[in-house]
Amino acid sequence: MAGGLLDREGKAYTGVRPLLIQGAMKVETSHMVEQIDALEEYRLGEWYFAAGSYHGVPLAVSRTQWGLANAAATTALAMEFFRPVAVINQGTAGAHDPALKNFDIVVGRETVNISAWKSHFRASGMGVDETALDKLGVFAYDKDEHRFTQEVYHKADEGLFQAAIARKDFYTKGRVTEGVVGTADSWNCQVDRVLFLHDFYGTAVEEMEGDAVAQICQTYDVPFLTIRVVSNTVFAGDVDWDLAVGAALQEYVLAVAEAYMKKR
Repeated sequence: MAGGLLDREGKAYTGVRPLLIQGAMKVETSHMVEQIDALEEYRLGEWYFAAGSYHGVPLAVSRTQWGLANAAATTALAMEFFRPVAVINQGTAGAHDPALKNFDIVVGRETVNISAWKSHFRASGMGVDETALDKLGVFAYDKDEHRFTQEVYHKADEGLFQAAIARKDFYTKGRVTEGVVGTADSWNCQVDRVLFLHDFYGTAVEEMEGDAVAQICQTYDVPFLTIRVVSNTVFAGDVDWDLAVGAALQEYVLAVAEAYMKKR
């Protein structure tokens, strides 16, 4: 049996420990939910979860809603309710790398909070320099140090990462690459700002959940990976936000999850 929490309707999760797949919006999760056998649906707080099996492997799906706070809260709830063996955070993202196009996938080698920085001092009247920054990082529990430690980047679990790379030929709607995934409660639409972040943090894409999930997974010592599909790019005029990429990514993520679980 998994976790000890009850959902809003008083239901407990009684299945075996699943792999948890997350997405912020319905368009980023519904295609996966539709393919789950023996589907059970849950409400933890106001957040939607589902669980069952896919091709014989136990899966849970979480709809986190947008943003770092929602992502962290739903991940912590899932840790206690489902006791997942691993977490894949996935969904749409905006390109930071000018070479990326819509439908291209980035497998996150690392995540980074691109809003966690300290600005250099400037006196009154000196204006604002948005590039005069130091990377600040965020805190997650370090099991070796036995304390919460400050880190700029969170590395993906190697087993999950390699499972994703090994299935890249499964995906035919764009390229599958690896890179750094940036997270913040912001949406950057200025080309020069995006290029600065790309250079400063080394980010390939930006989104609003991944690094917060990585923090919670590290604290619980659960393997983590983020996989993101490009849905828009400022280098094409920031007018081409294409939500059709969501279903394409979910098919790839299901293939990765199945391969990972069957090799455990």
